[in-house]
Amino acid sequence: MAAYAALLSVMNIIDNLQLHPRPPISLPPTQVESLTKNIKFPQEFLEGYNPHLGYTTEADPLESRIAAAAYAAEDVIESHIVDRIITGDGEKTTSLYEDVEKVFDEMSLIEKEAMEIKQTPRHQLLHAKSTPPDGLSSSIEQKKRMVGADDVLLEMKDKLTSDCRDLRIVPVVGMGGSGKTTLAMSTYQDRLVKEHFHVCAWATISQDFSIREMLVEVLRQLDQYAGENLSEGELGEVLYKHFFGRKYLIVLDDMWSVEAWDGVRRFLPDNKNGSRIVVTTRLSNLASNLPNSNRIEMNLLDEAHSWDLFSSIVFGEEGCPLEMEKIGKKIVRTCKGLPLSIVVIGGFLAKSKRTSEFWESIEENLNSIVNLEGDECCLKILHMSYRQLPVYLKPCFLYMGLFPEDQVIRASRLVKLWVSEGLLKPASGKTLEEIAREYLKDLADRNLILIDELGITGNIKHCKIHDLLRDLCLREARKERFCSVVTRLATPEGMVNAQRRIAISKNEDINDSLSMSVVRSLMWNLELGQVPPPLSFRLLRVLASCRYPLPEFQENMFELVNSRFLAFSAPSPVLEFPLPIGVFWNLQTLIVNGFYTYTAPADIWSMPHIRHVQFRTGLYLPDPPNGHDEVVLGNLQTLERIENFSCSERVVKRIPNIQKLGIYYDYDENLDDDRYCLSNLEFLDKLEICTFRQRMSPREAGSIESLINFPHSLKKLTIEIYQSECWDDILDKIGSLPLLQKLKLLEGSFGEGQWETSKGQFRSLKFLTLESCQDLRVWTTESSHFPCLEQLGLSRLDDLEEIPFDLADISTLGAIKVKFCCESVVVSAKRVLEEHEELYGEAALRVRVRLCGKHEAALESLASPNFRVAY
Repeated sequence: MAAYAALLSVMNIIDNLQLHPRPPISLPPTQVESLTKNIKFPQEFLEGYNPHLGYTTEADPLESRIAAAAYAAEDVIESHIVDRIITGDGEKTTSLYEDVEKVFDEMSLIEKEAMEIKQTPRHQLLHAKSTPPDGLSSSIEQKKRMVGADDVLLEMKDKLTSDCRDLRIVPVVGMGGSGKTTLAMSTYQDRLVKEHFHVCAWATISQDFSIREMLVEVLRQLDQYAGENLSEGELGEVLYKHFFGRKYLIVLDDMWSVEAWDGVRRFLPDNKNGSRIVVTTRLSNLASNLPNSNRIEMNLLDEAHSWDLFSSIVFGEEGCPLEMEKIGKKIVRTCKGLPLSIVVIGGFLAKSKRTSEFWESIEENLNSIVNLEGDECCLKILHMSYRQLPVYLKPCFLYMGLFPEDQVIRASRLVKLWVSEGLLKPASGKTLEEIAREYLKDLADRNLILIDELGITGNIKHCKIHDLLRDLCLREARKERFCSVVTRLATPEGMVNAQRRIAISKNEDINDSLSMSVVRSLMWNLELGQVPPPLSFRLLRVLASCRYPLPEFQENMFELVNSRFLAFSAPSPVLEFPLPIGVFWNLQTLIVNGFYTYTAPADIWSMPHIRHVQFRTGLYLPDPPNGHDEVVLGNLQTLERIENFSCSERVVKRIPNIQKLGIYYDYDENLDDDRYCLSNLEFLDKLEICTFRQRMSPREAGSIESLINFPHSLKKLTIEIYQSECWDDILDKIGSLPLLQKLKLLEGSFGEGQWETSKGQFRSLKFLTLESCQDLRVWTTESSHFPCLEQLGLSRLDDLEEIPFDLADISTLGAIKVKFCCESVVVSAKRVLEEHEELYGEAALRVRVRLCGKHEAALESLASPNFRVAY
């Protein structure tokens, strides 16, 4: 809810002022104590406050008053900070105290009202139920299954794999939340279906449709994307040529218009070989207009299948206790067979106490919306689950509405945004990023977000949100004035200027009345070539617009002194850093795209709150300045694309908690004098992800292996050493890293042309990639040397003779990907596959091979269900 988020944000501002070695304004201890007390009481009150369970179109009055008071406090404090930094006016300290005290006079009145509510039996009951019990959290790794849809699943598979050689279109039609995407994904991921086609791809269409973005999405899946400079027609031609002559399956998920279909269809050839196009849509008339199609209707679940789905989500394999079955079936009946409603309600109840009393209160509130129809019924059922969320999760859930419909969201970026927004309540012994990842997992466990991809450690890597749940986010967020997505047609006049967080995707959505004077967060999803008009963002804290340049903003960015998150493209060709970074006293995340390498000012070492610095094209980081008041950047976790990074003892001491480091070294004749202190990398004992790239001249080959040491904390390592013959020595060091799970070796040369591993190395490695490693001819290893290996990637290894046959004995090995290697490597991959199938069964390992056209005829006969060849 907006009120709780606002209180957290004010507390975050006060904490950051107290922790800063040189705060822009200061508050005496008595003032801090008074402010903290005025914030903590309503915060603790809201953690147990749930005024109503039913759907309303108005925000709760008490919550609105709390939010308004907290917003007023934010405005007062941050306005004074801006004045102090930009104008240097230090004479307003007294008025700051007076202004803040006036704001919290309102808090005193709110506290009296809240105390009266707190004593009511209903509030006590709700507060007692707000804490989830231990051990009831479902696992995010649990696979969702198609419950009650066995017949339609078989029908779908039959339509896709039938003998008909004409291009067939299979529309899947049903209301929002009926399981269309789940059905399409279940068949798309089915092994037998995939083996039926030469190539498969998935594209999400959505209402805000862009043919170009769809083409880019598909071509990236097929490893055919050729860059940003191609036009829509050129991208379509690449796709057409790639599909031409091949039996393909493409899923077009969430189609909303005939125009969208017409825009896509011309790039999909009819090869008369049994290719299939699956289209999921809510629109029956659209499905009827698709040529040569045979639709599948997604009907609602009957009562028995609804109960099976609900029970599997809430209770798993243990089954429903007898005393809960009667009330449970009443709850399920209210969902009217809509899978999304059942899944979300089930996800909520799986995290709640299993008492008849609590479940009956849920069933009573669901009964009030049982007679509604369609999406409105579903939205109000989903609203029930939102109202029952723990208060600390509500702001994070509402924030999901700011992302475009159907967008795949990178979890690491979402986590950075939540932290910068001040939406998280600190907990002892945990970083804010750890807390954010726990919140994200909790939302996934409640089925309020969809997991799109997991990382190698089991954390969520990418996620999405269902359209209906996003609609719910936007409705609640607008009502509570938490955030808004601006469109010219859908945004009520005057509403935007009261919003604290705004997302804008098109310039035409902006009108002259859009002042944005109180906006704290702006997500600007500009189309290519658009430039934002000059607007006032004096109090802005979050600017998220990585994709395209923002030259208008760059001229006035120094005014955004309260910024915590800045992500933008910098097109300037100058080699100096584009911003006067010293004014950003509270900056936490800085992400810069561009075409040039920049030089950071020395005062970047005096930013105690900085957490993530990511430059996509390079940043020269100067040595820390000398001084007695050296600031330790204890919050800094990410440094990416740092050029010629000097890892001196002074630097290591200043960045003790770095977790992700990307360092790049240019040609340097002085490398062998250890000027970069690479041996000190081992003292970064929190480092988990490292990218190390060195572009060396030939005479420097072999000089780096004695200089570099990696910390034992590493889990992911990408290392590229151009024209070097040092892999043998470096690999001994890398192989001894106890926690390393993912390793990419790029460009380096094996001096003797051989790589021989030994027992005890790579004991945790799951993913290994070798790419463009010159001179590697013979790789000798045993299965015990890679006991956990799951995926092997080999690319552009011109001299490699074969894949070690002993790899077939690794039970965990699930995938081998070979790209542009010689024929003998491909043949050896086939032998490894056959041996592995003999040992562990046909479903255990898959091999994917990509070859140049000259190999096509010779290797065609190797193809099999688990051995796929592409050209």
